[in-house]
Amino acid sequence: MNVPFLPTISTVFIILSAIFVAVGWILIKKRNIEAHKKAMMAAAISAVLFLAIYLSRTIFIGNTAFGGPDNLKVYYTVFLIFHIVLSIIGAVMGVMTINWGFKNKLDKHRKLGPITSIVWFSSAITGVAVYLLLYVIYESGETTSMIRAILGI
Repeated sequence: MNVPFLPTISTVFIILSAIFVAVGWILIKKRNIEAHKKAMMAAAISAVLFLAIYLSRTIFIGNTAFGGPDNLKVYYTVFLIFHIVLSIIGAVMGVMTINWGFKNKLDKHRKLGPITSIVWFSSAITGVAVYLLLYVIYESGETTSMIRAILGI
């Protein structure tokens, strides 16, 4: 199996981010606040590293189109759009949750945190699925601009 370097590394960072969120969730349940903060910061840093690699690759190289069977392309496209929307929502919620934690607005932080975690796990899982569909399960399609890769234009 010959997987591309940058998509693989960025996927590893998003997996790490989800693992750190899970660890942070366990730590806060145990009331270990300082360790929770560290785990969540590690999650945020991992997510930012993912985003930096993803955007750099998108800008300088492009995105990879779905290379699987034509009869699955519409399902993949709907799944990809769902993943993108979920990721954007998760990122915004993550920034809000971390911000409220730093500002000691713990009532808001405690309410949004568990929801943010679930959205983030869902985003990470669908992101790994997209990676597997693009680079592991099927042979990759052409690498091209983001709009063309997503919409197949």
